[in-house]
Amino acid sequence: MKNYSESCERNREPILDVLRQELAETTDVLEIGSGSGQHALFLSVELPHLQWQPSERPKLIDDLRGNLRQAAENVVPAAELDVTRLPWAVESFAAIFSANTLHIMPIEAVADFFAGVGQVLLPGGKLCVYGPFNYNGKFTSESNARFDRGLKEKDPERGIRDFEQLNRFAEQNGLELLNDHEMPSNNRLLVWRKIG
Repeated sequence: MKNYSESCERNREPILDVLRQELAETTDVLEIGSGSGQHALFLSVELPHLQWQPSERPKLIDDLRGNLRQAAENVVPAAELDVTRLPWAVESFAAIFSANTLHIMPIEAVADFFAGVGQVLLPGGKLCVYGPFNYNGKFTSESNARFDRGLKEKDPERGIRDFEQLNRFAEQNGLELLNDHEMPSNNRLLVWRKIG
């Protein structure tokens, strides 16, 4: 498997527990930044009521498509999606999921992420975002502070994002916070709903 992620294997069960609850009434989901496809492969089997739409940036799409060759029937072919190219060339969805993506995007791309979500998420639909987040401008753990330093050493535009800023982006694009789930390893799973 290309671009295999050990963290995907570690976090998939806790994510499943939350999505099973949050997406129980949902029919389809767009995954943004599917990476290796490990979440799509696992979650689509555990949540068979969902049609799962993986997506990835153009330069990574071929590897993702190769990894998804043996995917369950409810996984549709992976779509090319660069969050900075607005408007997004995808249909509307009842839910959107993204894991460990916002801290590797420049903050301008994070703003574009929420703008795109605001455009394609159906009214009443949910946005579920998993990862590490700061609160009140502070790290929630020393391990997250170390992780942030490592991100910035690779690229100064990367970094753990402040929840308050993300929530402002969400509200500017017609989303309201529903839940903030505590997850293992100092991570969270944030859930917003499209108003309307």
